[in-house]
Amino acid sequence: MNTGDDDIRGHVVLVMAPMGSGKGTIIKHALQKFPTAHLTVSCTSRAMRPGEENGKHYHFVSREEFDQKILNDDFLEWAEFAGNKYGTLKSEIIPRLKECEVVIVEIELQGVEQLLEILPRDHMTITYIEAGGWEVLKERAIARAPISEEDLTARHERYLIEKQSKPMADVIINNSEDINIACAEFDQVMEAAYQKCK
Repeated sequence: MNTGDDDIRGHVVLVMAPMGSGKGTIIKHALQKFPTAHLTVSCTSRAMRPGEENGKHYHFVSREEFDQKILNDDFLEWAEFAGNKYGTLKSEIIPRLKECEVVIVEIELQGVEQLLEILPRDHMTITYIEAGGWEVLKERAIARAPISEEDLTARHERYLIEKQSKPMADVIINNSEDINIACAEFDQVMEAAYQKCK
């Protein structure tokens, strides 16, 4: 796929992290400090959960609509997890990169591998948020909301996959102790991203 590399002037900050790592809090803090940055909204075929809003948490579509978007080449990357499909729409990233903006993308390993083949590497910073081992993340997940054994098993399998993405990261942020330190480190990633915009 041709994204028109010569037109890409902005910078993408890819954020990889296991569930329960605190990435949502860290990104929310960064968006308050860098209000011109844009957080992409992923597209998913899964059902909307209580409290979620279409267009804010995800672009919720049917499986058929998602498959049509794949055929239309609407996605920059997409992956399947636990029977549901998730993808990053080109419309969420490419126009903003051409406008010299900084874009934050929460992404899985599969997606990073796809983006590395599509976007210029010098316009991308891969960040991994570390937050302790599986037992710590499991406790956080259980404390956050009711979760079935089936979902926990699926999340553990996902954690093992996500952990494999750590060596690909340009920056590793440790959020196993102090969230304020982790936020400050991510702010540095954002500042560097703005400096790389051309």
